[in-house]
Amino acid sequence: MKRRTFIQGLAALGAIGSLPLPLSHALAASIANPVSVDDLPKLKGQLTLYLGRGEGGLYENVLQAIENKNPDFKLNIRRGPTAALANTIVAEAKAGVRRADLFWAVDSGAIGLVSDAGLAQALPSDLSAQLQPQFRYKDWAPVTGRIRTLPYNTARLTKEQIPNSIMEIADSDLSIGWAPAYASFQSFVTAMRILEGDDKTAKWLKKVKKRAKTYAGELGVVMAVERGEVDIGFANHYYTLRLKSGKPDAKLDLAFTEQDAGCLVNASGILALSEDPLATNFMRYLLSTEVQGYLAREAYEIPLVNGVDQPKGLPSLASVSPPKIDLTQLADLRPTIDLMRNSGVL
Repeated sequence: MKRRTFIQGLAALGAIGSLPLPLSHALAASIANPVSVDDLPKLKGQLTLYLGRGEGGLYENVLQAIENKNPDFKLNIRRGPTAALANTIVAEAKAGVRRADLFWAVDSGAIGLVSDAGLAQALPSDLSAQLQPQFRYKDWAPVTGRIRTLPYNTARLTKEQIPNSIMEIADSDLSIGWAPAYASFQSFVTAMRILEGDDKTAKWLKKVKKRAKTYAGELGVVMAVERGEVDIGFANHYYTLRLKSGKPDAKLDLAFTEQDAGCLVNASGILALSEDPLATNFMRYLLSTEVQGYLAREAYEIPLVNGVDQPKGLPSLASVSPPKIDLTQLADLRPTIDLMRNSGVL
């Protein structure tokens, strides 16, 4: 479905009868099933959303569509880098100020920073029940997922030539593309620190640095892999899928490691900072089948509610073996940044 079709379709949905806040008992009883915006309460009033930058305006399209569907609802948006907004929310709280009602972050580490500060409101159980069990948290809702992957050049390698352990990559003879300054890469390194310890992570970084070529972002990494500048790269899955959608004959495919930081499933997420039920009812729209399907088709992100198709070209989550890690543990980036600097990577 094209973006314009989605936006017009969502905005054109007929008004539904008002539902008590929170949702009616009948709706709550079946909430674990896919929920359409058609079945959600109308939004009335104003909210302020702090929105982490990301996804090339696709999140903005979703927000505009929600406003179009709810003419009595006004969303005030403050935009900025996800980590900076998280720090702003914590700083405002320390000053006794709350300007944001909602925080939508493109990285769960930033969510964890705000959650650890005790600023997030608990989620209603019927809302978290919409999410797949492994993505249920008490005070924030993952919106879409992304998998760490190893994009590789199919003219230079076969999948069988790529180690299935991220730690073994450092001892291989593969040429590598990476983007160490990129937030998703730093979350990946944080996960490695948690799983492997600082010493092993530092040694891994130093070994990889000797054979790695640095790029400004992970799209640049994937493009370099496709051009044959390097054998493999480190990147979130959707960069490869987006490139291949516009260039079906690209010499590019995805490989996955197993049960380590190399196949970490991270997530964008949203939390409520306000006790106003309007904030949590807004969050319900992001978990609707329409929004989840749109982000899967257009952004190639992974829907986290049941009953919505995954992006084409991506194996099912059930076939991937990610590590077991609480995503909010990725919040403390300072030790990761220090480790990367001390290792000569940043």
